[in-house]
Amino acid sequence: MTTQNSEMPVDTATYRRRRQILEDYFDKTASETWARLTSDSPVSGVRARVRAGRDEMRNQFLDWLGEDLTGRRVLDAGCGTGALAIEAARRGAEVVAIDIAGSLVEIASERTPADVASSIDYRVGDMTDPSLGSFDHVVAMDSLIHYRPEDIASAVKHLSTLAQRSVLFTFAPNTPLLSLLYGAGKLFPRSDRSPAIVPIGEGRMRRELATALGNPGAGEGRTHRVSVSFYISQLMEVTSGT
Repeated sequence: MTTQNSEMPVDTATYRRRRQILEDYFDKTASETWARLTSDSPVSGVRARVRAGRDEMRNQFLDWLGEDLTGRRVLDAGCGTGALAIEAARRGAEVVAIDIAGSLVEIASERTPADVASSIDYRVGDMTDPSLGSFDHVVAMDSLIHYRPEDIASAVKHLSTLAQRSVLFTFAPNTPLLSLLYGAGKLFPRSDRSPAIVPIGEGRMRRELATALGNPGAGEGRTHRVSVSFYISQLMEVTSGT
């Protein structure tokens, strides 16, 4: 497990501030909760539905990556407890799995089956670290949903320079339910709530991508929304041709 310290290409004040909040939350506050949510342990009804939504979204990522990843390198940008990285390795990929929360990376490493352990390089650090190298695919499942749209687009722009084939990432779509939950979340003391997601309209996200990548067609790739109760997330693809 390697820690990255290189200067980051995405370095706005808002990105740095949100990244620090997320690191503190997942490392110091929610590590145990997140470990339970991403396991087979019994959880509450709401968390069970969130778990089901995340499972559906992860399966969609894997479907777009393909059944046979032999010989391909995949960057799992914001790997959490490692579920997507492990499944990609089972399909033959060589995976670099990175997360800013060292406690989650530790859990991911412990959960990795012996038969794919040599295929996954776990690291603690920022997903936009320029020293990570080049990949066939970069995946960022629910690891950018807490950032502003312009910061998401900047991160995807950098990740696209690492990817020879595609970048797959999710954002929180601006639905009535998510907007309501976002507003309600602000009513609770900061110590009692997780970092807020940032709902973004699909059109806004496409425009931000087009601006960041300097290509009007950059936001015209495949997209897919998963909506399972309180879990609402939208997958978007940027290919090497955009």
